[in-house]
Amino acid sequence: MSGSEAVSRLVVFGDACGSGTLGMTAKKRMRDALYGAFDEAFAAVDIAPRDRHQEDRGDGILTALDPGAPLSPMVGVWFETLYQNLREHNAESGRRLRLRIGMNAGPVLDDGRGLVGKAVDLACRLCDSPAAKGVMTRAPGSDLLLVVSDWLYRNVVAEGGRQVEPEQYVRARVRFKETDEQAWLHIPRLSASALSGLTGAAGPPGPDGDAARRETGGGPTPGDGPPPPTPTGTATAAAPGRTITAHGDLQIFDNNVINGFTGIDKRRSPDSPERGERT
Repeated sequence: MSGSEAVSRLVVFGDACGSGTLGMTAKKRMRDALYGAFDEAFAAVDIAPRDRHQEDRGDGILTALDPGAPLSPMVGVWFETLYQNLREHNAESGRRLRLRIGMNAGPVLDDGRGLVGKAVDLACRLCDSPAAKGVMTRAPGSDLLLVVSDWLYRNVVAEGGRQVEPEQYVRARVRFKETDEQAWLHIPRLSASALSGLTGAAGPPGPDGDAARRETGGGPTPGDGPPPPTPTGTATAAAPGRTITAHGDLQIFDNNVINGFTGIDKRRSPDSPERGERT
């Protein structure tokens, strides 16, 4: 799989919750169960070891599928098989295995030492983000969380397919390290309304996706940059009964204190007995 050119691949990063509290023997059992669950899930969608690049991450696994691998089964049959495997394992084990899964797709380079690319970075950060960890903390009865990128949701999950449930995903903002992106969260057998209560996230956008675009701003697609800056030179603050408009040199509003201006035009409402102008 290694080469000199980046190619588009689906990236999957799985991480075990709470593994830092485990001793050596318990951690080995956890890793055996983790690898067994991943192997069974990949077998269910006919993706053999030779069809994917896989790296050990201690308490997690990083995988990139070969180009051309179908994406829909990964958010359907693959994920459902992983969920059923965890159910069976946890029903028989004194120590539950709980997983967060991050998925993304995009250009990936294998430089012979490992996987490189922003698509890899985002998959890992979706999985490790405070948003994902917070949901699992607030849902102690759930053993599996899937976090997919906005691109993957809109182009793969939203299209549906076997065992794919787009209506059960909830949108959430992921801010972690340099990442500030829209993502979509899903917990098997948990409704979107219940999951929204754990995340505080908005529900699915309308057909045109305008809700997501209003939140992300920035570049040409949702999630590819920070919100656009406020135009310079004009700032307006409104309060009941009055309007304050500043032009030109107003620079800073800081905790309701105005700093660094050379002029301000303050007009009371027409109903006020006092109307004045200060410069």
